Amino acid sequence: MTYDIIVIGSGPGGYVAAIRASQLGLKTAVVEKAELGGICLNWGCIPTKALLKSANVFEYITHAADYGINVKGAEPDFEGIVKRSRGVAEKMSGGIKFLMKKNKIDVLVGTGKVKAGKTVAVTDAKGNVTDYKANKGVVLATGARSRQLPNLPQDGKKIIGYREAMVLPKLPKKMVVVGSGAIGVEFAYFYNAMGVDVTVVEYMPVVVPVEDEEVSKQLERSLKKQGLKIKTNSSVESVDTSGAGCKVKVKTKKGEEIIDCDIVLSAVGIETNLEGIGLEDVGIATDKGKVLVNEFYQTNIPGYYAIGDIVSGPALAHVASAEGIICVEKISGMDVAGLDYGNIPGCTYCSPEVASVGMTEKAAKEAGYDIKVGKFPFSASGKASAAGANDGFVKLIFDAKYGELLGGHMIGMNVTEMIAEIVAIRKLETTGHEIIKTVHPHPTLSEAVMEAAAAAYDEVIHL
Repeated sequence: MTYDIIVIGSGPGGYVAAIRASQLGLKTAVVEKAELGGICLNWGCIPTKALLKSANVFEYITHAADYGINVKGAEPDFEGIVKRSRGVAEKMSGGIKFLMKKNKIDVLVGTGKVKAGKTVAVTDAKGNVTDYKANKGVVLATGARSRQLPNLPQDGKKIIGYREAMVLPKLPKKMVVVGSGAIGVEFAYFYNAMGVDVTVVEYMPVVVPVEDEEVSKQLERSLKKQGLKIKTNSSVESVDTSGAGCKVKVKTKKGEEIIDCDIVLSAVGIETNLEGIGLEDVGIATDKGKVLVNEFYQTNIPGYYAIGDIVSGPALAHVASAEGIICVEKISGMDVAGLDYGNIPGCTYCSPEVASVGMTEKAAKEAGYDIKVGKFPFSASGKASAAGANDGFVKLIFDAKYGELLGGHMIGMNVTEMIAEIVAIRKLETTGHEIIKTVHPHPTLSEAVMEAAAAAYDEVIHL
């Protein structure tokens, strides 16, 4: 069988690339060995948000008295919460199956391996191997998996990764979460909301260390207020799983201590899926676990492309999707621009949520900018007060000379839905004064964007 494009992997990079290729009139196939939608739809982005929504609902119920409503006897049905999460994932994966049929994309079930001559060998569950030819190109979108540390070997039972954390058979009493990036913080929030005694261990001085420092400090305060224990400037040296539970040896500034728990969740990042896909056979170049590509995702071997987590850049679903679209549009002959990696939003869906794009205040100063910083707290927002969600703020960083918005940083309720405005503002090169003069609806949380811009120019009204 011959195609124009063959995509290996059906995650948010792979399936989006395949659909765009089909829209452009290219005969397309996707190779997938597991569920359509990849990790994101089945074991990442989507099912975790379902779990977090259950945590939000439970928190509303347990704090219903704050809203003048009396509720008694509420308790989490953990099995039901997990079942709902899996159902959401299955529905979304089914939606991708529908999209494949709608766009006349062939799904080749099996493990794909690239060969010379723009050929992909697909091995099915029975071990049968079939070769497929791609006239225009092969797109690698094989994604990544939970990173394993030598001193934190995952056994899937006592020391687990994100996949097992989504389907634990029962709630543990105590949990240690290693790493406070998006994955670690989201699961720490979820399990704490379910009543688990959670300790977060972070090697860096602050949680969510990629964020603006003020956001990191605010999130730590908010999480501690919810009952989480957080140890920064700390590292897990070893875990003893020989007993009924786990004994976690943690090195802190004050010395070593042992934390007893039932489960250790390793959330120390991801590693790419590059093994066994034929890179060495074809001669495709890699460096430090990433496939080397140009701005249009072509590898060093003509006819072979790579997108998503396996190339350099933020390991985010929306990045993979954007890369996939650019890649196949370039293959089809369109005149396209490369992706602006300086304007990629990042979101963390704990409570309060975190969202950001562009430079932090520290990065802007280090880059030599003379800056104006505007900050508006949700404690001064009528909508946030009415919702009972005063934690957090919007912080905007402007170039003082030209008014360019260098970065936007948010922490609070629903800020992951607000960050797209900042991305669009930066894309359109809108100035601070133009944001101030853009009328925002009242009462909304989004007013905080306008107010933060006004604060930067000493024009803020409600603070």
